Amino acid sequence: MSRSRLRLLLACLAALAIVIPLAWMWQASLVPATYSVMDMGTLDYGGGPEPAAGAMDHGSSGDMGDMGDMGDMDMAGMEHGATTSVADLVTKADGPPDVAVDLVAAQGEVTLASGRKVPGYTLNGTSPGPQIDARQGDLVEVTVRNESVTDGMTLHWHGVDVPNADDGVAGVTQDAVAVGEEHTYRFVAEQAGTYWYHSHQVSHEQVIGGLFGALVVHPARGSRNAADSDTVEAMAVAHTYSGTRTLNGEEGDVPFVAEPGQRVRVRVVNTDNGPTQVWAGGPYVVRAVDGYDLVEPTPVTDRSVTLTGGARLDIEVAVPDDGSAVRLHVGGATALVLGPEGSVAPEVTQPTEKLDLLSYGSPADLPFDVSDPDRTFDYDIGRRPGFLDGRPGLWWTVNGKMFPDVPMYVVREGDVVVMRIHNGTSEDHPMHLHGHHAVVLSRDGVAATGSPWWVDSLAVDPDETYEIAFVADNPGLWMDHCHNLPHAKEGLVAHLMYEGVDTPYRVGGALENQPE
Repeated sequence: MSRSRLRLLLACLAALAIVIPLAWMWQASLVPATYSVMDMGTLDYGGGPEPAAGAMDHGSSGDMGDMGDMGDMDMAGMEHGATTSVADLVTKADGPPDVAVDLVAAQGEVTLASGRKVPGYTLNGTSPGPQIDARQGDLVEVTVRNESVTDGMTLHWHGVDVPNADDGVAGVTQDAVAVGEEHTYRFVAEQAGTYWYHSHQVSHEQVIGGLFGALVVHPARGSRNAADSDTVEAMAVAHTYSGTRTLNGEEGDVPFVAEPGQRVRVRVVNTDNGPTQVWAGGPYVVRAVDGYDLVEPTPVTDRSVTLTGGARLDIEVAVPDDGSAVRLHVGGATALVLGPEGSVAPEVTQPTEKLDLLSYGSPADLPFDVSDPDRTFDYDIGRRPGFLDGRPGLWWTVNGKMFPDVPMYVVREGDVVVMRIHNGTSEDHPMHLHGHHAVVLSRDGVAATGSPWWVDSLAVDPDETYEIAFVADNPGLWMDHCHNLPHAKEGLVAHLMYEGVDTPYRVGGALENQPE
């Protein structure tokens, strides 16, 4: 063989050594046009007991390609045996609702308070959509009609531990609501607090575009946590529309009329993908985080507090006695100005120090024992190049693997669960577990020493490691994902699955369910 032919042969072999693995990786990354989330990734039992043989056979990503030929057949039901459908996990309360709300979702333009129009989505003609107010124990019924959202839409009750059928995740707990169709959500508002609702269909576009609103569950009358007559409440719903920061849909300073000496409980909601800093022009008290009141919180001065994407803070501020106003900043471009009508609040720069919720407030006993958990899970966040559904790029990973080869965390009802979340990337991630609240046990090995810090949306910064714990007390199939929604679209999503629960819904398919 001549040298030229040998060189050509070697070059071809070298090319094949590159092309064949790449072709295999591309093929392995493909996701079928329709599939059940029950059949992705691998089952992770967290060191707990596994179900009896054959009771819960689980597909793997390697099998997903075969599912594409099954159409809309109930593969999960065939593979997993007799189970409870998420569609049957509903509120048991009968009778008329205490709170009934009708919403109409539309796609088009959002008109900001300045009059500027931006493309987006509205509910009943506005964004944010109407605030929904309920009292603890109320039966809430919300019917949404999709007037013109072309991709379909849903409503997810962010932070509200609703029954699984009402979680509002397209392709997991329901089908997307198509144009001209409607869907009714029905749940008991059991936990008082500050929450919000938003679409969970093409959420990385629809939430950013304005398809959301606030939900406030007020404490039951006469309860220990009921607001006293000297305290008034204000909303501060932060959102960025096409690069413009707003509070309650308004730009710049947003006035709120309050009398001298009056205390104002400001319910702050961060609907954006990234974190924001909150601080005041005077002392303030963080009363609640993600719907849970803190134990014996103390006044804070010269510090800001981080509010991650999807999270909420209830912050109490006292209006000055001298007739002036106080400014509560939510990010650098927007502020709520609290004081008498026409009063002026002095400017205040962002503090350099941050409040650490790990040691804020007073400790209290937890309602469950975390010393010997039933399940212990790892959620390691990484990033690496590869293919995601045939697309090359730099993608997020969970425990070293890219979607759809992500873990399915399996629990039994009643389990005490400890989860370790590590962020091995250079970006922060607001991690959101549906259907449950978790308590923070430690950060980077340092144990929590303040008030029990309950979260449903937790900021995990680069190189940070958190340990959180929760009780598996809400059966279903629940998303556990990054609430920087483009990150979820890029693969940073896993699920928490209860034994004996299955879903009839499919991602993709004729209804084009796209939860992220």
